[in-house]
Amino acid sequence: MSELLKLVDTLEVKIQNTLKKLEEKELKNNVLQSEITFKDVKIKQQEEQLENWEDKYNTLKLTSSMLGSDEYKRETKLRINTLIREIDSCITQLSK
Repeated sequence: MSELLKLVDTLEVKIQNTLKKLEEKELKNNVLQSEITFKDVKIKQQEEQLENWEDKYNTLKLTSSMLGSDEYKRETKLRINTLIREIDSCITQLSK
């Protein structure tokens, strides 16, 4: 009977240790999940900021070409031609 009690005691200790480890792992998991969430939000903000800067850059290129800069004239002409084709396509669809 004494051996059975010892066995039960060791089993109980092992179960307690396992439960303690489980709690620690769950706590660490929660911390990591919150870090992931924080980083996801930060990445989204940076993507929005990048998109904003790209829009500003494209606007600046367009403005520069309209002010006489030879560097972006070709791009501007291509963009204007694309817009004209899109407008023509819209007019054709409206007239049908």
